[in-house]
Amino acid sequence: MTGRERIRSAVQHKESDRTPIDLGATPSSGISATAYKNLVDALGKTNAPVRVYDVVQELAEPEEWMIDHFGVDVIDIGRSFTSLPGYWRETLLNDSFAAFYPKQFTPERCPDGSLVAAKNGEVLARKPAGATFFDQTVFPYVDGYPTDYTDLQTNMGRVLWSAFVHAPWDASGETDFWHRLRSETLALRERTDKALVVVVGCNLFEWGTFLRRIDNFLMDIYTEPEAVEGLLDRLVEMHLGMLEKVCNAVGDLVDVVRFGDDLGMDSGPFMSAEHYRRLFMPRHKQLTDYVHEHSQMIPFLHSCGSIYELIPSLIEAGFEILNPLQTNCVNMEPERLKHEFGSEMTFWGGGIDTRSTLNTGSVTEVRDEVKQRLDILLPGGGYVFNTVHNILADVPPQNIIAMFEAVHEYRS
Repeated sequence: MTGRERIRSAVQHKESDRTPIDLGATPSSGISATAYKNLVDALGKTNAPVRVYDVVQELAEPEEWMIDHFGVDVIDIGRSFTSLPGYWRETLLNDSFAAFYPKQFTPERCPDGSLVAAKNGEVLARKPAGATFFDQTVFPYVDGYPTDYTDLQTNMGRVLWSAFVHAPWDASGETDFWHRLRSETLALRERTDKALVVVVGCNLFEWGTFLRRIDNFLMDIYTEPEAVEGLLDRLVEMHLGMLEKVCNAVGDLVDVVRFGDDLGMDSGPFMSAEHYRRLFMPRHKQLTDYVHEHSQMIPFLHSCGSIYELIPSLIEAGFEILNPLQTNCVNMEPERLKHEFGSEMTFWGGGIDTRSTLNTGSVTEVRDEVKQRLDILLPGGGYVFNTVHNILADVPPQNIIAMFEAVHEYRS
């Protein structure tokens, strides 16, 4: 089977010739640039470039040789833009090794060793000394909701996730962007048999936290629901306009469309199921309905945390894929999720715990956990292997290699 066929079979809840695999197709299923550098060295590719495509989370774009080496079945269409001449510039990452940033990303070092990233003279993100990701510094509506939303798009552009967005969206302001998006995606689809993902975000809850700050927005959900709904309705209007362009440009070429909204903590959802159903579910459904009606793309939701109580509503909202399956949170045991929702939702991730086993376990412990998770999640289809969120900087390369070897050895 081709990678595209494996991914499509998983979503159709059919078993394929082997386990479908993802590495780096989304910014929640990727690998830290530091971990990537250690991995390429361990694989004997010491001169391989480390390209930081997601500058906020400092994630590396896996090269095609690595995708082929590990049998990855799915890729992000953004790589068709990052492969163009002149996209990258060299930098020294974390004072440690040579790497590449997108040429337009030019953070400045402060006397305390931190890095700051600015646009239009305003510092929008800060990376503390010794850290491996940037923190948000500007919350445009922290002092209250505006009387109208004429400035919403401008203020969204002051949030680091929008200001320093990854490819292909860093080129979205160019006049020929939508034409280029289609032509580059068409060329990518013709030269690969892997499934294609487009990351659209279209966050609702998270944009509330980005604009108001999370402490304020969580209180707003309970104390100012009408104000929350006003913001959400404006966001939906903007997101639908963007989805229309995406569907027109690549809706017949791309296999999976990735939405994002972190709805959970370690201990449970950020809100009650009732509040999710009132405020967010109908609006999420508007977005997935549009995708279903205007494209062949499969709606994929990234949500961290313990969201067991929300999964029935997420299914009703039209999401067909859930990532990253954070199995180390309350009520997120893989056995429970597979038994209760495995026939309706495809799980993408959860293949090994990145908070403990992958980063501190032995090679044997890594192999054992991968095989245990596959025993639970793979039967009957509806599963794509990936870790519990991104592979972070502290993960040793031998554990990453052992993880993928275990996947390929499973039932071989």
